[in-house]
Amino acid sequence: MDLHFRKTGKGQPLVILHGVFGMSDNWAGIGKSLGEDFTVYMVDQRNHGRSGHSSAMNYEAMSDDLLDFLEKENLEKPNLLGHSMGGKTVMQFAFDYPEKVEKIVVADISPGKSNHNHQHQQLIDTLLAIDLSKYSSRNEVGQVLREKISNARVRQFLLKNLYWKDRSSLGWRVNLEVIKDSLPEVFREVTGLQPFEGPALFLKGEKSDYITKEDIPEIEALFPNSRIREIKNGTHWLHADNPEDFTSEVREFLLS
Repeated sequence: MDLHFRKTGKGQPLVILHGVFGMSDNWAGIGKSLGEDFTVYMVDQRNHGRSGHSSAMNYEAMSDDLLDFLEKENLEKPNLLGHSMGGKTVMQFAFDYPEKVEKIVVADISPGKSNHNHQHQQLIDTLLAIDLSKYSSRNEVGQVLREKISNARVRQFLLKNLYWKDRSSLGWRVNLEVIKDSLPEVFREVTGLQPFEGPALFLKGEKSDYITKEDIPEIEALFPNSRIREIKNGTHWLHADNPEDFTSEVREFLLS
């Protein structure tokens, strides 16, 4: 699987993986900031952004995608940062190939099974219900979404996936049908035969419920050399809510 990516900065390599419906573009600001100390690779995962599509959508496949990417870019023991689905990919990779990673940062997701499946399915159903052939501008599609999704941030986040397939037809970059069928895989737990002994940082949004107190014992068992930090005023999109504290925590951890 060929993965599209953006690259910036200089220094030790840091690979960033986005969450469901995301893409490398969403991390441009964070990448630019962290690029002062690291060579940052912001990657589109399979079925997202400008990367290839596949009927397979699970963490074993995405872990192997990451391995293939590191080999193609000749990256030895990079740092890895993943948000949400990307965080689970990073955790799976750390279990599968612990010798190939220096440190990991997991943003607002636990290794356990998540209960946010239904919310994402509703969003996918909303997008699939839009007949894009009826619209000739992004604004028109945005107006349709406004009637269905009240949260402006979520609407703008989803609309970043809208693009011109050619001069006259719009499409979604994200592979909605496959992701919908694969949501049970996306929200399942990740684990390995052995705990990951390397350094790990878990960042939790103060206002998010994706990492709960009940998740902490499992995190500590699977990642015994881990720490958990809370990002003030952060929702699940903690890197967008408070980029200063987010980048500060990441930089301090990776450079220590």
